[in-house]
Amino acid sequence: MVRPVVSAPHAVLSRASGEVDPTAAETVQLAADLVATMKVSPGCVGLAAPQVGVGARVFAVDVTGHPKAVTVHGTFVLCNARVVEATRWKPGREGCMSVPDLTGDVKRASRLVVEGDLPGSGESVRLVTDGFEARALQHEIDHCAGLLFLNRVAGAHAIYQRKVYL
Repeated sequence: MVRPVVSAPHAVLSRASGEVDPTAAETVQLAADLVATMKVSPGCVGLAAPQVGVGARVFAVDVTGHPKAVTVHGTFVLCNARVVEATRWKPGREGCMSVPDLTGDVKRASRLVVEGDLPGSGESVRLVTDGFEARALQHEIDHCAGLLFLNRVAGAHAIYQRKVYL
């Protein structure tokens, strides 16, 4: 089911989300809904549960076909994800469906190791990635912690009006 995406300053976007049971039926349904919503949203490479109004540590990512993506793991959903290693920090421009009118420069790790659980099976996985996919993962993990990219910019000088091309 495609769910509506909430925008800042919606309260759920600024609260840390709770851990979930990755084998619970509602978690599996949420995972499917995140993927469905992401797939119908042009340019979307990731979507976290708080962005659809649910305070849960679940997110979907798929950077397939994005021009900045080098390492690509396809479409995946992680529950209760945590960063276990972050290195090679670099600035980069980010946008967000929940902050539709702005973009900003955010310094993120360009090499990342994340651990999390797969919805359905509950299997624990370790994901090693870099570049744009690493940035997308950190962005979604931040959503689950109640943070927007705006919380990570260096200051007002690093925030921009989103450009719309016809």
